[in-house]
Amino acid sequence: MTRPALRGLVEPFHVMEVVKAASARQQSHGDAILLCVGQPGTPAPLAVREAARAAIGNEVLGYTVSTGVPELRWTIATEYALRYGVAVDPEEVLVTTGSSAGFQLAVLAGFETGDLVAMTRPGYPAYRNTLLTLGCRVLDLDVGPDTRYQPTTAMLDALPEVPAGLVLASPSNPTGTIIDPEELAAVVAWCRAHDCLLLSDEIYHGISYGRRCASAREFGEDAVVLGSVSKYHSMTGWRLGWLLLPEPLRRPAELLQGNLAICAPAVSQAAAIAAFGPAARAELDAHVARYARNRELLLRRLPELGITSFAPPDGAFYAWCDVSHLTEDSRQWCADVLAATGVALAPGIDFDRSRGHRMMRLSFCGDTAELDEALDRLVAHLVR
Repeated sequence: MTRPALRGLVEPFHVMEVVKAASARQQSHGDAILLCVGQPGTPAPLAVREAARAAIGNEVLGYTVSTGVPELRWTIATEYALRYGVAVDPEEVLVTTGSSAGFQLAVLAGFETGDLVAMTRPGYPAYRNTLLTLGCRVLDLDVGPDTRYQPTTAMLDALPEVPAGLVLASPSNPTGTIIDPEELAAVVAWCRAHDCLLLSDEIYHGISYGRRCASAREFGEDAVVLGSVSKYHSMTGWRLGWLLLPEPLRRPAELLQGNLAICAPAVSQAAAIAAFGPAARAELDAHVARYARNRELLLRRLPELGITSFAPPDGAFYAWCDVSHLTEDSRQWCADVLAATGVALAPGIDFDRSRGHRMMRLSFCGDTAELDEALDRLVAHLVR
């Protein structure tokens, strides 16, 4: 009998299990409202869709060079000059099949088997699972409201072992918190001084509510920066992301990309160029304005559920909520809520294996009226 390799026995990404259950609920009842996934409820901008149609009609759309088409790499590099005021050489840019594949390339290019990589708890579970699958050891940084759920240099100084790498996400998933630019600069400097490779997850940049999103690239060229068109650009299924790579990692990552994926999807590369244009930006900023209205609605109505403790959602579109007054088993509780109301929520255990059994993540990137309806259902179910 064929036995699966141990690396395939990875912990599930529980949100995707919830999505599967919500899909079954939709088929059986037709009333599912998904507040469990970080997926904008809007299509790609019109300019992007028109660019895709033109590419499909007029181009071969065969393999591209492994690093990505030159025009897209130049466009992404130019975005850093416009948004952050930093000069980025297009040679730093590697276009990837979503930021998830970019993360895998960064780990493979930057770490050896057995290397210790630190990341926050709570944090994005797929990063933890990917690191473990690729042979790294993971060190949890236990973060909380006192540091806005972000790592600090004091926290890094207190570690018993200097890690080979650090994963930092701002805005964070699941908390939505944004690291202060001064603290990010200090973390970048700490990593440089300690020969620790920083992987800066910046895929939610563009979605913030009054706090500035600084890029690690503003403070040096020795961090790996992860970007994506999935969130702000509303292009999750197009699977298009990028890395900004320090010079020593560029050729190794290119070689890995050529072997593992050849290149990112050609049609997505052709379309993504338009995602950075002014027509798309006006449409996308209107989405962010809607997320802001949803955020205000949520902050106003969460106390109706008895939820008064949650991370400050500075950016992205998540609320990381303490539901300890309702459950000690967030996974079962989310399943029960879905069965009773049709509202799908993400169990906290996905993001924090220590305290997540008392937490849940709620995504507010969908339609405002649908969010209000979901909250009505939750109030009717939970407040009795």
